[in-house]
This record gives sequence, structure tokens and C-alpha cells, in this order.
Amino acid sequence: MAELPGATPVIRYETIGSTNAEALAHADGPAPCWFVAKRQTSGRGRRGRVWQSEPGNLYATLLLVDIGPVARLPQLCFVASLALYDAVRAVTGIDPLRIGLKWPNDVLIDGRKLAGILLEGAVLPGGRRATVIGFGVNCAHHPLEAPYPTVDLATAGYPTDPPGLLRALDAAMRDRIGQWDGGRGFAHTREAWLRRAPGLGQPVTVRLPGREMQGVFEALDISGAMVLRCRDGGREIISAGDVFPSSGAQG
Repeated sequence: MAELPGATPVIRYETIGSTNAEALAHADGPAPCWFVAKRQTSGRGRRGRVWQSEPGNLYATLLLVDIGPVARLPQLCFVASLALYDAVRAVTGIDPLRIGLKWPNDVLIDGRKLAGILLEGAVLPGGRRATVIGFGVNCAHHPLEAPYPTVDLATAGYPTDPPGLLRALDAAMRDRIGQWDGGRGFAHTREAWLRRAPGLGQPVTVRLPGREMQGVFEALDISGAMVLRCRDGGREIISAGDVFPSSGAQG
């Protein structure tokens, strides 16, 4: 185990199946702690999708234990995406007009997905709860085939080494977790997220299991769910789904 100077302990691997799986397997150990690999052989995204994990990108999972009430833990996806946004801005100095956030936890550059963020959890002996937040950040390359257009930092014009990005991400996560404050500060997290979401107020398509919906991304509710204003004027609360830009006009 090594440590980032003045920051969070880090366990590093050359190759591993999944940093999330490894973090969960060691969830009874010291926390918080980062689990970082140069390459993953079984990386995965949301809904079990395969996440390509060749060397050159950042594959890192943060292990947290008893970080907040169970009902508030899904809010950490907003904390994580804000922290990654902050870290990329800090490392690259990218124009804020080129980078933004997409619900619920995607960081976009020029409208293309930069990273995958996956939250998972487990109950530990004694009732403690472990939460792991996995980041797969495209530093040197990106998938050519994906449900959503993708990009990497080098292609965007900002070659970035994974260790440097991890240092910035660790600092940003500590700041954003402090702001969130176990869910007590989610109103501030929500406000900060909304300021960085260019899709707010725009037409979107939401793909759900077995169906698809279109409408305008109107707001986030107090829990972080998407408020979708539908074409018939009604509103739907979306707690999970895949969101894509839509050109559909609203009547």
C-alpha cells in the first residue's frame, strides 16, 4: 500500500479483473482507500456492460465505509461526477464550455462521454456498509463502439497521465464528499451539478427496460431523480435509465 502525499491510501495493481470487485473483496480493511490498476480484464459499467480496460487510461475505485445513510448513497453518483469534472478541469485547464455533466453521472467533453462511473455496495459483518465508486477514465484511448459517443483526453487535445489525474481526483473527491456531508449537503451538490449540466432544459430520449420515453430534462428533484416533462405536458420521475440527446420538439 502506498499513499498519495497527505491524502488517501492507494493499493496498485498491474492487471486485475475489476477494481470494484477487488475493493469489495477488501471492504473489511482500511477505508477510505483507492484500488488502482493499469489494466482490467473484467471491467464493467452500468447494467453489466463490458468496459474496455486497456493500459493508458485510469482505472480506480474508491472504497468508503459507513459514509452516509443507505437512502442517501445513490447521491454519491453526483458527488463522483462533480469530482471528476473538477479533476479534469484542474489537470487540463479545459475551456468550461467544452466540458459538462450528463445525468446521472457522466462527464462529457464536446458532447462525448469521457468516463464510466459505477457505484456498488455491500453489507459487512456487524452491519457496516461498504460503498465503492469505480472510475474508468479515457486518458489515452476510448471505445470505438459504445451506446453513446466517446472521447479520450488525448484526442480532445489534453494528453494526461493516469497518476496525475488520480491525484487531482482524490483531492476533488475529498472536497465533494465533504460538501455532500453524508447527504445533509446534497442541496449544494445538486446545485453545483445543475450548473454544469448543459442538457438541462433540452429534449432527451430516456431508454428504460422495455420502453423508451421522450421529453425535456426539466429538473432534478430533491433526491437526484430526473424530472422529465413529457410531450403531453405530464411529468415523469426517472430514477434510472440511459439518457440521449433528442431533436424531438415539444408540443
